[in-house]
Parts: sequence; structure tokens; C-alpha cells
Amino acid sequence: MSAADEILDIVDADDRVVGRAPRGEVYAGGLRHRCVFVEARDAQGRLFVHRRTATKLVFPSLYDLFVGGVVGAGESYDDAALREAEEELGVTGLPRPEYLFKFLYEDGAGHSWWSAVYQVRCELPVRPQAEEVAWHGFLTEDEVRRRLREWEWVPDGLAAHERLMAHRSGQRR
Repeated sequence: MSAADEILDIVDADDRVVGRAPRGEVYAGGLRHRCVFVEARDAQGRLFVHRRTATKLVFPSLYDLFVGGVVGAGESYDDAALREAEEELGVTGLPRPEYLFKFLYEDGAGHSWWSAVYQVRCELPVRPQAEEVAWHGFLTEDEVRRRLREWEWVPDGLAAHERLMAHRSGQRR
């Protein structure tokens, strides 16, 4: 089964399931669905950053501060966070990511999804999934700040990052 054929739950503005459709239809029709964003850090506290492959259905070849992806039909956010983190990092036995908060991402260009944000410490050697990750590295906070001004980033990841920084500083949005 291709990524475009994966079945996703369609949700309303209150994150209630109202239907199901293949991912390709969801994206083409701008249907609201669910995603997870997992901030992964190594044992030294450096942030896992990667560039998406050119074959991704959404935001190809852009950099991302999170691993994650869509929540499958009938799947919980928590299960999707662990599955997606292990898949993209190329590890097994990752601790269950810690749920932080959820927000509705909408960009005005037809993209809309409920976004659950998590964090996890990955002390395992990573072998990122080649179909998902074109480049990766663990970057220090200073390096991330510098690269945020230099590289082209996925817009939903930037929105999640801004909310995460506000969450950590106690200024909930």
C-alpha cells in the first residue's frame, strides 16, 4: 500500500471523527485530519533535525524540527507518536513519547490538521528511514537558532516549534 492509500480519520473543528478517507484524498481535498509532532533529543540534549525527502506528499525537501506524521484511522495520538518516531528515527525500543499539548494547525492554503506535540529522549543509535529523511543531524540549541534563519522549514513544524517554546516558557497559546 502506498502512502496515498493509507486510511485516515477525518475530524471536525473539535477533533471528533466524522469520516475516513485515503491520505491522497485527504490531502487533495484539504480535509482536516490528525498528526503528531515528536521533538527528539539525544543523550546530550541536542535536537534531531532532518530534511524531508523530495518524494513526500506534503512539504517535500524542507527541513523539520520534529519527527512524526499522520495518525492512522482508529489509531491514538500516543500510539502514532511512538510508531512515527521509531519509523523516522529508525529505532526500536524507544521510550513512549511524552504528550505535551495539542493545537489546530490551519494555514489558509487548504492545510488543516489537529497536531499533538510530544517529546522523547532517544539514546539509541539512529538509522533514519531513507524514504522519509534525506539528511539528518543532532543540533545544539545555538545551531538550531542559526539554521532557523537560514534553511527553509516545514510551516507546520515551525508553528509547533513556536507553540512549544511558548509552552515551555509558561506562555500557553
